[in-house]
Amino acid sequence: MTSQPVLLVIAHGSRDPRHAATVHALVRRVRARRPGLRVETGFLDFNIPSVQGVLESLAAEGVRDVIALPLLLTRAFHAKADIPAVLREAPARLHIQQAEVLGPSPLLTAALERRLYEAGLTPADKSSTGVVLASAGSTDPEAIAVIAEIAREWRHTGWCAVRPAFASASLPRTEDAVRELRALGCERVAVAPYVLAPGFLPDRIARGAAEADVLADVLGPAPEVARVLLERYDEARVPVLAALGA
Repeated sequence: MTSQPVLLVIAHGSRDPRHAATVHALVRRVRARRPGLRVETGFLDFNIPSVQGVLESLAAEGVRDVIALPLLLTRAFHAKADIPAVLREAPARLHIQQAEVLGPSPLLTAALERRLYEAGLTPADKSSTGVVLASAGSTDPEAIAVIAEIAREWRHTGWCAVRPAFASASLPRTEDAVRELRALGCERVAVAPYVLAPGFLPDRIARGAAEADVLADVLGPAPEVARVLLERYDEARVPVLAALGA
């Protein structure tokens, strides 16, 4: 029987220690959901181990097949350029398949709602609550369009209104979206950070939520996020196994 590929979770990295701690907590949840799967973590910047270091260690152990999973919510620059560039520098003996980014996914929307309910809302509050879907932001038009589409679809699940907002690179900012929802007449306004881990931009989102009634936590190690990681791994694993004749 062919052994399953190693899952390498590739995180951005941050000078903020909360970032790496949250990534490791999420990876622990992934391991708990699938005990037989080897899961490693590598960072693009700021934290160790680096992606290149993990790949070299795996090759030295004799590992052959790796699925590299970007810990990203949209297909922006890191997924399209940075990560493929790093993977091209991997040891030649490794067969690496890059998995898709996590979003969009109904499971991530469920995780957003989980965080809002943990922050004090209830399902009964949906029709009177406007939500700001606050993401980090990007200069990539595809990524911005995905966030806007998520907001449109989420609105149809019963919220008073849902507006996208961005902490950098794009507009509107979180505080502007909060004020827009107030002007629309929503009884309360909640901010749902569409980010995976704490750091500089999530802190900017939190500051922009100062006039909101509710600020949810980052997605972090929510069980739904762990499920999405495994879904993306399984999707990428199919062509790997086919190539091996499994």
